[in-house]
Amino acid sequence: MKTHRIPGFDLARAYAIFGMFIVNFNTVFGNVTSQEGLFGLLNAFNGNSSVLFVILAGMGVSLMTSQALLQPQQQPQSKAIVLKRSWFLFVFGLLFFLWWPADILHFYGGYMHLAAFLLFVPRSTLLWTAFGAILVFHLLWLFIPYDTGWDFQTFAYQDFWTVTGFLRNTFYNGWNPIFPWLAFFLLGMFLGRLNWQKHQTAQQTITIGALVYVLFRVFQYLLTLRDIHPDIKLYMNADYLPPFLPFMLSTASFSLFIIGLSIALGKRAEEKTWLRVVVQTGQMTLSHYCLHLTLGLWGLACLSGKSLSLDLILQPPSSAWLILGYALGYFLLTVIFSALWRRHFSLGPMEWLMRKLTKT
Repeated sequence: MKTHRIPGFDLARAYAIFGMFIVNFNTVFGNVTSQEGLFGLLNAFNGNSSVLFVILAGMGVSLMTSQALLQPQQQPQSKAIVLKRSWFLFVFGLLFFLWWPADILHFYGGYMHLAAFLLFVPRSTLLWTAFGAILVFHLLWLFIPYDTGWDFQTFAYQDFWTVTGFLRNTFYNGWNPIFPWLAFFLLGMFLGRLNWQKHQTAQQTITIGALVYVLFRVFQYLLTLRDIHPDIKLYMNADYLPPFLPFMLSTASFSLFIIGLSIALGKRAEEKTWLRVVVQTGQMTLSHYCLHLTLGLWGLACLSGKSLSLDLILQPPSSAWLILGYALGYFLLTVIFSALWRRHFSLGPMEWLMRKLTKT
């Protein structure tokens, strides 16, 4: 199935993978709780990069199946392709989980599997279903203690490999559970249905994203000036775990801003060599996700003088400057590698493997 690629879409994916470099390198070697100094800047990427990835994945599914939306005879084939890729991501993600317990790929597989049954519904249905996913999470939160299964000292999930623990983690309180994270994927599918050839679409996305994000941050700040119930403060300021509605609004609006800006900037990709190679980086994000969590972590372990072990997170954090500098340098090498790879191959190694195994 051929897909008409939008350069700005891949540009946003490149930004997201850079943010993920910072988040994961800081999670393993840095300090994920500090809001002071440079660590505060590094932790500002928490949540935003993963959310952007999920939204972009949803956009990708809509763009990939856009032709079938207009030609009903192609819809069964399109649905089959999405299902096959969802199974690949789910199985590969579970295998990768043995190395990286914060894996997001098997969750991607879950989102895509459910999305395969919503490929051709009206756009409004996508938004209503997204709202439903958020509502289900909040209802579950009322009945199931959110910390069930978690050891938040080591960020280990105690009973992941049991039936009950696996279902709880996947659907409710894992790193990126289907409820409510499916809402981000469906928002991406909605965005993928928009006409991005129109200049106004990117402009409106930038405006809406920036406006909602700024208003939300101002509202959060104003709350700090008032004496309010601690539970309300916890709800309004929750960051990633648990993913309450305020977290979702904040990260989704930031993602809208980045996507709109990237689409607008991507229109100049053919004119600027540096933009073109960054776009190529965004076309290989599945490969770069796997590489930075293996080769990338190993390289930072060597530089920091630490060994990759289960108790690493309990050791004193490495310098924030080292983590930021390494993330920047690693991203630069990633861009160079992408440019060299794409001279000889049309797909990244993991992208090729997925197409090969799913025969798509």
